Amino acid sequence: MTTESMENLLKSTKTIAIVGVSDKADRPSNAVARYLFENSNYTLFFVNPALKELLGHPVYSSLAEVLEVTPVIDIVDVFRKIEDMPTVLDEAIAVGAGAFWMQLGLRDDALANKATAAGMQVVQDKCIKIEHERLKQAGAI
Repeated sequence: MTTESMENLLKSTKTIAIVGVSDKADRPSNAVARYLFENSNYTLFFVNPALKELLGHPVYSSLAEVLEVTPVIDIVDVFRKIEDMPTVLDEAIAVGAGAFWMQLGLRDDALANKATAAGMQVVQDKCIKIEHERLKQAGAI
C-alpha cells in the first residue's frame, strides 16, 4: 500500500476493531487503543475473548460479535502473533472488513495477498497510532 493510499484509508475510516487489545498499560495494543480513544473520532471496538471491558467500553470476543453492534468494520487492526493472523484474517474476511492492518513488526505477504484477493486494503509493518499522529500533526486529519 502506498503512503497516499494509507493516508486516504485513515481519513475515510469511521470504525476500527482492535484485535488482541490488552488491558495491561505497558502493552503496545493498550497504548494504541488509548491514543485512538483520546485523539481520534473513530468508533473503536476492542476484541479479546479474555477481557470484558477496556476504557469503560465493552470488549468483544470476536469480530462476528462486533458486527452485531455495527454494520461496518472499516479497519481490523491486529495485535496478534503472526502465526495467529490467518484465523484473524479469515474472520475479517467473513465480516466484510474493509482493511486488514498488521502492526509494526508484522509482515506476511501471503496473508496480504489473500486479504487483497478478498477485496480488502492491507497495511503491513506500520503502527496505526504513529501514522494517525503523523497525519494529525500535519493537519490532514
